[in-house]
Amino acid sequence: MAGSEAPPFWYRPPGLQARLLWPASFVYGGIARRRMDRADPPAVDAPVLCIGNLTVGGTGKTPTAIALARAAERHRYRPGIVSRGYGGGHIRPHRVDPETDTARSVGDEALLLARAAPTVIGANRARNAQMLIDAGCDFIIMDDGFQSRSLRTDHALITLDARRGIGNGRVIPAGPLRAPLRDQMRLADAVLRIGTGEAGDQVVRAAARAGKPVMQAHLQPANVRAISGRQVLAYCGIGDPGKFYETLHHYGCMLAATRSFGDHHMFTEADARALVGKAEAEGLELVTTEKDFVRLSHNEGPLATLRERTHVLPVSLVFETRADAEHIIAATERRYHRRRIGG
Repeated sequence: MAGSEAPPFWYRPPGLQARLLWPASFVYGGIARRRMDRADPPAVDAPVLCIGNLTVGGTGKTPTAIALARAAERHRYRPGIVSRGYGGGHIRPHRVDPETDTARSVGDEALLLARAAPTVIGANRARNAQMLIDAGCDFIIMDDGFQSRSLRTDHALITLDARRGIGNGRVIPAGPLRAPLRDQMRLADAVLRIGTGEAGDQVVRAAARAGKPVMQAHLQPANVRAISGRQVLAYCGIGDPGKFYETLHHYGCMLAATRSFGDHHMFTEADARALVGKAEAEGLELVTTEKDFVRLSHNEGPLATLRERTHVLPVSLVFETRADAEHIIAATERRYHRRRIGG
C-alpha cells in the first residue's frame, strides 16, 4: 500500500505523465500566482511567523512550529499557533484540547501542536489568531497558509525536506509544487532545510539568487534506545514513510516488517487486529510515529490494544546553528514593529 497520497511520478524525473499534465499545471500555477499577488490579508496586533512549504505533503512543519514556539517562549513571548486543521472540519475558530479532542475532529497535527502551545483551528486564520490574542497570546505562529496569504505575516519561513526536495519541480497536477517556484520564493523570507540530501539543492540555489538565507536543521528522535537492536514491525500513515523506516534502521532497529498507510490514515479495528496479530505471531515490537500514535487516542477495543502495545518514536527539530531559531523570532519581531510604525 502506498504510504503517501502523492502520485509516485511527482518524485521522479519529469516523464510522459508530467508532460501531458503541463497545460493543467500552467493554468493552476497562473491562478496560484494571481491569488498570491492580489491577496490583501488582514493583520492582527501581534508578530506573525508563517511556517509554510513549497509542495503538497509533509516537510517537517509541525516539529518546526513546536521548536519555534519554544524559542518564542525564550524571548518571553506567549506564543499561540493557528492552523486550518487537517481536512478543514472546523469552520469557526476552535481551540484544540489535546485531552478531549480527537484526531478525527481536529487532525493529528493540531493535537501535537496543542501540546506545545495554545492552538486554534478553523477556516479563517485571522479569526483564529484573534482568538489566541484575546486569550493572552502575543506571538502568532501560523502553521501552513503561506500560499493562501489569509493572514498578514511578518516573517515567512519555508521548510524543505532535503530528502525529497520539490520532486520533479513541476506545479500541481504535474508535480508537487503548490505554485511556481520563483513566485513562491519572492514571498519567502528564509528557507529551513531539514535533514540531509541533495534533493533540495534547486531551492537552495533559488534562495541564494533571491538573497534569502538558508538554515539547516534535523529531526532528533527520542526513546529510540528502548527498541534499538530489537526486531520491529514499523507502521505509519505519513507523507514519506521511507524516512521513518530509515531513521529506525539508522538507530539500530531491526526492521523485520513494515506497513505503510496513506497520509493521515485513520486506523480501523481491522488494521489494529492485523498489526497486533502479526507482531504477536512473529515476536515483533510494534513501533510508530508520534503523529500516528495520537490518532489512536480515545479509542476502545482493538485500537486501544494497538496503542498499548506500540512503542512511539517522537521527534524534535534541532537547528544545526543554535542561534538560528532566535534569529527567526527576532526577525519576526523587527518586521512587526516596522509594520506598526508604518501603519
